[in-house]
Amino acid sequence: MVEAMEIEETNTPKVEETKQYDYDDEEENDEELCSDLIDLMDSTSTLSPTESIETLSSILQDPQKRFGPTASSLKERAIYDLAKAYCSTNNYDNIVNLLTGPTCEDFIKAMTKAKFAKIVRAVLDVVCTLAPDELDMQSTLCSNIIDWCQSEKRTFLRHRMESKLASILFGKKEYSDALSLITALLLELKKLDDKQLLVETHLIEAKIYHALRSLPKAKAALTASRTAANAIYVAPLLQSQIDKMSGVLHCEEGDYGTAHSYFLEAFEQLDTLAAAEAAVQCLKYMMLCRILESLVKALKLSAKGGVGVKSNKSDVDISGMISGKQGVKYAGKDIEAMSAIAAAASRRSLKDFEATIQTYTTELQNDLLIKHHLHILNNQLLESNLIRIIEPYECVEITHVAKLIEMPIGAVEKKLSQMILDGKFIGILDQGKGQLIVYEEKGSDLAMEKGLELIGSVDNVVTSLFSRSQSLRHMM
Repeated sequence: MVEAMEIEETNTPKVEETKQYDYDDEEENDEELCSDLIDLMDSTSTLSPTESIETLSSILQDPQKRFGPTASSLKERAIYDLAKAYCSTNNYDNIVNLLTGPTCEDFIKAMTKAKFAKIVRAVLDVVCTLAPDELDMQSTLCSNIIDWCQSEKRTFLRHRMESKLASILFGKKEYSDALSLITALLLELKKLDDKQLLVETHLIEAKIYHALRSLPKAKAALTASRTAANAIYVAPLLQSQIDKMSGVLHCEEGDYGTAHSYFLEAFEQLDTLAAAEAAVQCLKYMMLCRILESLVKALKLSAKGGVGVKSNKSDVDISGMISGKQGVKYAGKDIEAMSAIAAAASRRSLKDFEATIQTYTTELQNDLLIKHHLHILNNQLLESNLIRIIEPYECVEITHVAKLIEMPIGAVEKKLSQMILDGKFIGILDQGKGQLIVYEEKGSDLAMEKGLELIGSVDNVVTSLFSRSQSLRHMM
């Protein structure tokens, strides 16, 4: 029995060696069968994008219809390279028909659903990276894939594409269409309980509502996204987007300290991921929060305007933020624009403020959050300066006010009349003489207030008696 056991033990390694040899042999045979495809793929490295299109298309339209491991890997690479070549040559029509057209038809039928979903997402990432401004082409590509998914009954991929299409429509500022698509998609996702896609879709919904200035609905959508995110692992890039959106909503509510902390969290994650463009945007938001928070403390600014408190450059100092290691790393026109805004705000110079906005139009006006808050800041600084100028006077020439604030007379008259109507100060505009007459603020007239309350109470009593008399008449 001992000898038999020894024989079994010595035979076991030989069986394993034979199996390993057969597996390696199969791999070598597979590569030999696809040697022509390998040579074609290698030849594209020396060709220009225009010349490589025909070669890559021939690999995908393989007449022998080989779909083994090596052939499938080569054809997958060919799809990605073909998408890059089309983007390089601005041949966007062919990109739209790449996945759903005849070029990849045989390959798509042979692959699994999960593999095709991976390829579709990878191709969209390539297109969005190389042609970020071609939103019409991206939306058409997504629509074609959605139609194909409906005909092939591939529900999960369709959901993914509809979420991507909603994001593209948001980029095109077609908020109504994006919101309609999101609403229908969320109903299906909640039934399937797809947490990952729910997080992304609710986040897009929050961005759309924020763009439509519906902040309560944006907060509700972001809360739903965070709730779904708590149940799953969230990738750092997606988590940074959630944190950034949280900062945006807190900034809209005037809670600049909390908003700054959220933007800092998002910035650190994006800096680790080397996402330079998104990191710069978060850094700009951090600087905006620091500027607004400093001015609120220094100038006592609010929705009702300031009261002429003096300030200096140290009150709005963001040099510590932009001189650090991370600030120097992302130095550029975007950071220069925010630094110029901080300098103009610290001097309370409307002329410098408006000149900065004109100089850095692209960096300051293309972002929804920065544009909105700079408009508010401009109005606040204007009202604060006007109140500081007219405060010592009982009667002042409008031309004198316009000269001091360095603005056209018409714009000053319009702003002063608006401030009077809003109750920022008590006065009248004498346009015949071109003067502003300012009155002292007086306490409320208690006798008039009590009289009005008495009249209101009597009105309620009379109305009640009248309704009772009407009821008695109907009874008789």
